[in-house]
Amino acid sequence: MEVLCIEGPARLRGEVAVSGAKNAALPIMAASLLADGPITLERVPEVTDVTTLIELLTHLGMRVLRLADGVVRMETIDPSRYRATPDLVRRMRASFCVLGPLLARRGRAIVPLPGGCNIGARPVDLHLKGLAALGADIRISAGRVIARARRLRSATINLRGPHGPTVTGTANVLCASVLAKGNTIIAGAATEPEIVDLGRFLIGLGAQIEGLGTDELAIRGVDQLGPARHRIIPDRIEAATLLIAAAISGDCVTVRDLNAEHLQAVLGVLSAVGCQLNVQHDRIRIDRPGRLLPIDIVATPYPGIASDVQPQLVTLLTLADGTSSISDEVFPNRFAYGSELRRFGASVRRTGRGVQVEGCSRLRGTQTLAHDLRGGAALLLAGLAAEQTTLLGGMHHIDRGYQRFDEKLRQLGAHVERRLPTCGPHARLVPVDDRLETVV
Repeated sequence: MEVLCIEGPARLRGEVAVSGAKNAALPIMAASLLADGPITLERVPEVTDVTTLIELLTHLGMRVLRLADGVVRMETIDPSRYRATPDLVRRMRASFCVLGPLLARRGRAIVPLPGGCNIGARPVDLHLKGLAALGADIRISAGRVIARARRLRSATINLRGPHGPTVTGTANVLCASVLAKGNTIIAGAATEPEIVDLGRFLIGLGAQIEGLGTDELAIRGVDQLGPARHRIIPDRIEAATLLIAAAISGDCVTVRDLNAEHLQAVLGVLSAVGCQLNVQHDRIRIDRPGRLLPIDIVATPYPGIASDVQPQLVTLLTLADGTSSISDEVFPNRFAYGSELRRFGASVRRTGRGVQVEGCSRLRGTQTLAHDLRGGAALLLAGLAAEQTTLLGGMHHIDRGYQRFDEKLRQLGAHVERRLPTCGPHARLVPVDDRLETVV
């Protein structure tokens, strides 16, 4: 397992480009199972989650060619396959998005219950409820979802759950409904840009969808979907992470090839803590203030602050002057990384559904271990800010969702280098107790 050696504190400056959105590319690639004819996708990020899904789609009878510059070509060559490989689905939650397309296009699907990052309970009951409403016969056996349907039929479905709309559930049900007979209404639909991008892709295939970007989608089912070419939207989570890195350790950084409209909530936070922003449609320049101001924030479904950005913002606020509070209404238990931040000298305490952060003047380098994708990004940012050396293990988590992130940071002047864990005195990276002291 590689570790990232970070020599801090960094002083980032310059310009860096954002890659295509992983969270858009994955459901769109899964939706390619619906098409009769070849699919060409542009700006597909080179991350391991995409590699995992390519392997799964290949097992499901697709020919997938990964070309240069983020271009991926896909086409079904064996439509008889409907069993998703257990190891691949359990490795990555987004793989569960093949359920809806398989059911709609091939009439049956056997898909293991999903895995992915350990950030709290993420049930799939709303996925199954929506597909059952469309006429699917669904049962769960031995950790697998077994679904059948000769031809799905229209329905009115509500996908709002206790923590807001389900994003992957919306993707699954939307993909299934575009080939269902009649007119389907999806209420409580997710409005995230990645769902809008999926909808635009489906429309490019010939689907009839109205209401993209709202919480109610109207779908008129069609009999067949054709080939298409589609360009993936910029990754708003990567863009936010780079902007937060600049706020923590930067001088003057420009992040380009993004969509500023997708980042309004994060930009509001960065402005509130004291950063100066020059915002254009596809690029943002950020200048770090002398000291950061504290703030209270809540992660909510889009257009609110994304849960996927919450850990990085906690790292930012460990360096603010004063006390901040952060809660997460989407994944209330997504704070396991907090105990690792305490290794850096940060004061992070659990407070019911969130954490309280007491800002400090500096962080100190340490050895630490990423347990999930976004928590790993938060630890990487802490290493950039910390004095002296940080060794960050678990880089495979970060590689799942960030395309060559260490290279992008080096491009901005950071001193980061991948090493084997046997190099140097910190070969053993042992996780600490993941319990955080609770504020009474």
